[in-house]
Amino acid sequence: MSAVIATCAEPDGVEVVQRHEDAVSLPHPPLLVLDSVAAFLDTHHLGEGPVEWQRIGDGQSNVTYLLRRGGIEMVLRRGPRPPLPRSAHDMVREARIQQLLRPEGVPVPEILAVCEDESVLGVPFYLMEALDGEVLTDRVPDALNASVEQVATCRALVDTLLQLHAIDVAGGELARLGRPEGYLERQVRRFAGLWEVNSRRSLPEVGALAGWLGSRVPRTQGTALVHGDYRLGNLMLHRNAPARVLAVLDWEMATLGDPLADLGYLTASWSEPGVAATPLHLTPVTAGRGYVASAELAERYAAGTGLDLTPLPWYQALALWKAAIFCEAMYTRWLAGERPGDDYAAGLGSGVPLLLERAQAYADLASR
Repeated sequence: MSAVIATCAEPDGVEVVQRHEDAVSLPHPPLLVLDSVAAFLDTHHLGEGPVEWQRIGDGQSNVTYLLRRGGIEMVLRRGPRPPLPRSAHDMVREARIQQLLRPEGVPVPEILAVCEDESVLGVPFYLMEALDGEVLTDRVPDALNASVEQVATCRALVDTLLQLHAIDVAGGELARLGRPEGYLERQVRRFAGLWEVNSRRSLPEVGALAGWLGSRVPRTQGTALVHGDYRLGNLMLHRNAPARVLAVLDWEMATLGDPLADLGYLTASWSEPGVAATPLHLTPVTAGRGYVASAELAERYAAGTGLDLTPLPWYQALALWKAAIFCEAMYTRWLAGERPGDDYAAGLGSGVPLLLERAQAYADLASR
């Protein structure tokens, strides 16, 4: 069993119920209905008997569980409770992307089954193989904590991104995952429009940054499959040294576009000494001694691609500005009582302005 697995309960105590009938009177729908899941597993011949569950991680968007049934372990991934924003939390698409990437040599889990029938859990979900590895967040296992392994972890992080961005997406099914032309312009327009939908408050910095980003869009130097949330916390590492990537996780936001968007996100969310944490800094261990600076990550990426990183601060500003808008949606749901007891969401009242402040700092750097 992976060391990252930890059982946790929803603040209102209705995370999991045994039967569909048990959920009818609850104020919020449960995330797992065990008899419904068991029936779905039966149709795909995945184990026998009762279903045991454990929550994996503390994802702020989609939810992941380890399931055990009849000696078989598997992982279920689903979106949050409805209502869901249009085109968000598309688990069917996320599963399909991984099915396409696995033959390309990208380290992703094997997809076991996909459920599009929302009557089972209220949202689509999929099942994938359970992998035995480590996800780094606020602790590092002893086997990966030596300075040589910390450096190796950083290299593996960048080299896996290089592998992903080197995939040929010009033809086949991968070419249908997105429209790379105008990707950056669409990102700015789309997220600028989401602010009014997601927020109940006025933060003028959002509009100011939207205007700046839209007026300074850099020339795209290439097209790649963009992960959209590429960070160390979305990689599973082998449990033992040497540090190697076992799997890349969380493909919900993947599309075709500018590869520097991934590098901008990775470096803007990288925890390192002297950099104040934001709600996007979800792997604080890299601020410890032994891990390389974000600038070194960028240098290794540049050496592997030959891309000009002069405009990188623009992409970093874009990443933090988008994160602020994503986080504002969570904060608004918390204000509406849809995320009771969620300390992370509650803290976004001050966290979102901090993200915007950091985005503005990158914008100022890009404008010099």
